[in-house]
Amino acid sequence: MKINLSIYHRLLLLVFISLTSCGISKSLHDVPDVSAYNPVIPERVKTSDSTFTLGSNHLSKNKQGLWELYVEGNPYRRGLITGSLTEELFHNQEAIFVSKIDKFVPSKTKQALLRRFLAWYNRKLYLNVPLEYKTEILGLSKYASPDYNYIAEPYLRVLYFHGAHDIGHALQDLALVGCSSFAAWDDKTEDGSLIIGRNLDFYAGDDFAQEKIVSFTNPTEGYKFMSVTWAGMLGVLSGMNEHGLTVTINAGKSKIPLVAKTPISILNREILQYATTIEEAIAIAKKRQVFVSESILVGSAADRKAILIEVSPHNFGVYDVENSNQLICSNHFQSDAYTNDKNNLKHIEESHSQYRYERMEELLDQNPKLTPKIAIDILRNKEGLNDKAIGYGNEKALNQLLAHHAVVFKPEQRLVWVSSNPYQLGEFVAYDLNDIFKNPTKKSLANTELNIEEDPFQYTEAYKNYQAYRQLRQEVLSNIETKNDIDLETLSRLENLNPDYWEAYYLVGKYYYNKGYYTAALNTFEIAKTKEITTVPDEEQVDTYIKN
Repeated sequence: MKINLSIYHRLLLLVFISLTSCGISKSLHDVPDVSAYNPVIPERVKTSDSTFTLGSNHLSKNKQGLWELYVEGNPYRRGLITGSLTEELFHNQEAIFVSKIDKFVPSKTKQALLRRFLAWYNRKLYLNVPLEYKTEILGLSKYASPDYNYIAEPYLRVLYFHGAHDIGHALQDLALVGCSSFAAWDDKTEDGSLIIGRNLDFYAGDDFAQEKIVSFTNPTEGYKFMSVTWAGMLGVLSGMNEHGLTVTINAGKSKIPLVAKTPISILNREILQYATTIEEAIAIAKKRQVFVSESILVGSAADRKAILIEVSPHNFGVYDVENSNQLICSNHFQSDAYTNDKNNLKHIEESHSQYRYERMEELLDQNPKLTPKIAIDILRNKEGLNDKAIGYGNEKALNQLLAHHAVVFKPEQRLVWVSSNPYQLGEFVAYDLNDIFKNPTKKSLANTELNIEEDPFQYTEAYKNYQAYRQLRQEVLSNIETKNDIDLETLSRLENLNPDYWEAYYLVGKYYYNKGYYTAALNTFEIAKTKEITTVPDEEQVDTYIKN
């Protein structure tokens, strides 16, 4: 699921703004007591711009551009060490968010109104985060940038970071972490082993996605685990633990709740750290109240299969495939608990979730014996059903050319492959958890012999044109919003850079319509109708312009 950049940043940054309100004063009294922990950690040693050590903990950047982080210890110590090792990266991520405030929320009056609302909305978030993770977040917050203390004191600021995607999802009912994922095992894979693939189509800007972290955590309580993350995020969106239990999330559709509860990344983290089997994962998920709807794909080496835990504010379901060794997940619920859920049914009918589900089904049928390489090829696929050219960046494609990361797990072997930039086109770097947690201090954590090569598409003229399209699209959108003139050459170039994408023609048609060039607008909208339009509401919008 692709995120609208401006909407996402607007909502996320409103989380920042909300922290300054007196409505969160109760949260200030909930700062964890860390008097039992030693607050002193060793000094960080910087051996180069991309290599840091702190005792037995370390952070380094590999040649594919992925940061590799290893941290161990009790909750407070883990937070302090993570903060120290990633301090510059953490500050950079904060700067990316805060720099957008004036751009996306320029009105001080609106900021004040939304600040009060969001402060009220977030009033109970702190009550729904386990003490262990609040303690770790407190340690991390000691290294938050002091430049943004005017927004909120560091602990609360970092705590609220972890609910940012949920808050945006809840307020606008957006699928902020959409994605496509699948699993296969037994007769559906080449060697019978469980294989899981997922795209995290979480987009918060190109700068945000540059510095990805592959994190390896050895906690004093629970199980060792890895996750793919970014600086400042201790929750989990994609990860696997030492027992071969994996978690990934796909956003769903539900009613908008009236209060923030457990962030989904925190629930994911708890499952990863404390579950070894599907049954244990379900038990943990049942304990927590969430405030957005999510499908959690849980893979288990112990059970040699995968299932979906489908959570929402007022419902809970488990989807376990019968008579099949294959599981597919997009952005709608599949369990019996949601059979008659009106929001879910509407989402299936109107969104691109069902389309992507069918595309995964089609590609898996074409590849009846899945391997990690084939799984990666599926995650990189840019075409629509029946290999139809639907335009680059189309949300109906599995590869929408905006993914924060993609991962492939082979849980029984404790192997994971993580994509490198750009999107999921770069080399997939292999990691062996058995080896890493036995030898965590080795110079490089990757098992490069198992790496899977980059996608040559990134070197094609089509890819260059798509990147140019993205940039030109923003310019055209801005000019449409400000009612500035756009020359015909620019409009033609927009169409030619991405000729199979309906949106290019829609934007040109919208410009013509706003200018009163109705014949030109009609012709362009009719071309858009011949393309694969992303959703039913998008198609209805085009139809409305044509009728008018």
